[in-house]
Amino acid sequence: MAEQALIALESVGLRYGALEALRAVNLSIVPGECVAFVGANGSGKSTLLRVLHGLLAPSAGVRRQREALDGRPLRFAMLFQRPFLFRLSVQANVRLGLWLGGVRGEEAKVRSAQALQRVGLAAEAARPARALSGGQQQRLALARAWALQPDVLLLDEPTASLDPSAKREVENLLAEFAMQGMTLLMASHNLGQVKRLAQRVVYLEHGRVLADVPAAQFFEGVALPPEAKLFLKGELPW
Repeated sequence: MAEQALIALESVGLRYGALEALRAVNLSIVPGECVAFVGANGSGKSTLLRVLHGLLAPSAGVRRQREALDGRPLRFAMLFQRPFLFRLSVQANVRLGLWLGGVRGEEAKVRSAQALQRVGLAAEAARPARALSGGQQQRLALARAWALQPDVLLLDEPTASLDPSAKREVENLLAEFAMQGMTLLMASHNLGQVKRLAQRVVYLEHGRVLADVPAAQFFEGVALPPEAKLFLKGELPW
């Protein structure tokens, strides 16, 4: 494992019964980078995110992670395409997330207020969370994640179901998080979004990593395998 890596996968494989979802994946994640995982449906992007998070244990190989700089365990948060919101107010959803993360009392109150202010939802704090628009719900999910002060934020198609305006709002927040030094790991079919946000692109096909290059190099098609070039041209199925 590279000394500077937050998380490293060494020859990682994962099976769902007879299905091989990941195969011999080697990957290192460096603090503060934004990495996008791209590929057709079924290529292994979502599974890889869950393995990096630690939600799924590899069937083969090793997942390693280091401690944070202050010696505590790394903190992770994950945002899904359709966030699950409790039948509670906007603020209570953030407070409950903090409570589950072990943050209670006055600190939880302050953090929840700061998080809602951060994503532009302070005025909606008392509203039922499920009454929000799709874009507002995704911003609430981001507030809940940000309040946990994660070192690594993982995102699985975070704007796929949103309209263009809501996508821009979420992308702007993610760009701000990245500027503050948060490590972002994102699976996305939106290549425009990948181009705007990612520093590095990992291309997967049938559970294998076929390319792992800087974003500029990926979009220029420099030294990519034929499969990745076809994907860029839209000639492979999503």
